Amino acid sequence: MRLLHTSDWHLGQSLHNFERHYEHQRFLDWLLDAIVAEQADVLLIAGDIYDNANPSSASQKQLYRFLRVAKERAPHLNLIIIAGNHDSPGRLDAPGPLLEAHGTRVIGAVQRNADGEIDIESLVLPLTGRSGAVEAWCLAVPFLRPGDVPRVATDDGADPYLAGIATLYQQAFALAQSKRQDGQAIVAMGHCHMVDGQMSSDSERRIVIGGTEMLPAGIFDPAIAYAALGHLHLAQNVGKQEHIRYSGSPLPLSFAEVNYAHQILSIDLDGPALREIVPVPVPRAVELLRVPSRPAPLTQVLEELAALSPPDAPVEQQPYLEVRVLLEQPEPGLRARIEAALDGKPVRLAKIETSTAARTSSIDKEVMTLDQLEKLKPDDIFRQLYQQRFGNEAPADQLSAFAELMLP
Repeated sequence: MRLLHTSDWHLGQSLHNFERHYEHQRFLDWLLDAIVAEQADVLLIAGDIYDNANPSSASQKQLYRFLRVAKERAPHLNLIIIAGNHDSPGRLDAPGPLLEAHGTRVIGAVQRNADGEIDIESLVLPLTGRSGAVEAWCLAVPFLRPGDVPRVATDDGADPYLAGIATLYQQAFALAQSKRQDGQAIVAMGHCHMVDGQMSSDSERRIVIGGTEMLPAGIFDPAIAYAALGHLHLAQNVGKQEHIRYSGSPLPLSFAEVNYAHQILSIDLDGPALREIVPVPVPRAVELLRVPSRPAPLTQVLEELAALSPPDAPVEQQPYLEVRVLLEQPEPGLRARIEAALDGKPVRLAKIETSTAARTSSIDKEVMTLDQLEKLKPDDIFRQLYQQRFGNEAPADQLSAFAELMLP
């Protein structure tokens, strides 16, 4: 059986106010071709389908069109979607009965029965091969909030939320074990932050509940053949365990991800065991440019922008540009000068990142008392902050302008 693992589509996401419908559609069209080319039996989508809990109608239409065409092109395909922390569980679950009738199973929230007990049965799904016979079982566990997990009494000071997550996976695994027949594998899904997982600093929303954020790999039983994870945008395995993986996001969701190798993962199961994991690179529909590669003085930046010559392209295909300036002094007309240097060039200015090489000043080295702060005059604070940021004394014209602002 061959599985494709993907996650963190973030349909509807915009990059610094530029909408990305075109890029998402290019990815979805590519994925449809990949399902056929890879002869996939299962597609696992491990959460964060949408970028926010209230997705646009265009984003929802993209998803439903993809699911319809995927089943048309690969009628035998098992499609399983779990909710991520960006998704609305209820919104994902709402069309569930209709989608299930067409071969797609969606797990938005953990369901409970009339007695308030967690419905573990709804989280353990059969995966069928081309013959229609069950070849594996999937623990389809969505992003878990404290109210979603069993209440576990802990006497050793362990976090009850973490203990509840571990218990839920144990219960789901035990049920899958009871259903499994000879030759059938068990795979797991999750949307979470595992211990030692590498984050993208600019685009991932931290998951911190009750002081707990990172989960240990031990929540997955050793008999699980593969664990398909979502949330972290960099494709990676967890610790040294090759069978517990993040597929990563298919698109760079911030300039911090410009050098990520975006991909989906192709997983081959041989009976109950994992045989092979192969990354499948996702082509980038729109480039992200950082000019210069490292922050530089404005003069150098303007020279590099003037030399920039990307090919002509329709607006939706033009590269996004982050300009990185190392400031030596305040530059009130910074944006206007950058825009003038880019005039007529087929790029989209998405971000201007400024930084300084200022030396650490005495204001950083001392902790002032309230009495000391009260004795400081506004122009003293201005001088110290200028020194802290730019590493030299504030020029006379700046001091004069500040004094004017402070006049009653």
